[in-house]
Amino acid sequence: QVQLVESGGGLVQAGGSLRLSCVASGNIFSINAMGWYRQAPGKQREVVATITSGGQTNYTESVKGRFTISRDNAKNTVFLQMNSLKPEDTAVYYCNADASSWDDSVGAFVDMDYWGKGTLVTVSS
Repeated sequence: QVQLVESGGGLVQAGGSLRLSCVASGNIFSINAMGWYRQAPGKQREVVATITSGGQTNYTESVKGRFTISRDNAKNTVFLQMNSLKPEDTAVYYCNADASSWDDSVGAFVDMDYWGKGTLVTVSS
């Protein structure tokens, strides 16, 4: 099993910055893609940014030029630097990881999608 723990959320004024972090722990064999998703009140969860183990990144159009995703493979950590924040960025931000870990119940490595519990980002106008 793999656990993801996010941190770094909070309240910030429009135009401000926040840096989110997510640490993966557990019986990790490897982590492939990692990413950040968000869910605003009354809306569906949407992808914000993703990064492969090789460092290739993708961003949703609304955050391009303002957000930067990065990762430290040695520490199983992914970051999201958020600049020029807007009120519409207000949401719960979730960390996601596609990881392989040892599963005792099947006696093999299993590749699964894992989610953190989320961290709230509130941007005031």
